[in-house]
Amino acid sequence: QNYLDNFWPDLKAAHELFASIIQARRERESESQENNGKEYPEHLPMEILEAGVKSGRYIQGMLNVNKHRAQLEAFVRLQGVGSKETG
Repeated sequence: QNYLDNFWPDLKAAHELFASIIQARRERESESQENNGKEYPEHLPMEILEAGVKSGRYIQGMLNVNKHRAQLEAFVRLQGVGSKETG
């Protein structure tokens, strides 16, 4: 802020960008505090998830994301299921 005020007092776009960054940072810190320091809030309580996995309503596995197409391609590898394992 001081740099902008001292060297670029008339550069409105830079001041607006700085204000936007500060606001986004405050919102993220506020959300983090609301979520007890977790970056993302939990969607369901852990007790419900565990009961759902035991009842078969939900599945549990390892999320695999394609590093070359991360926004488009991912799959979940189920625990206990794999080509190397035999039942």
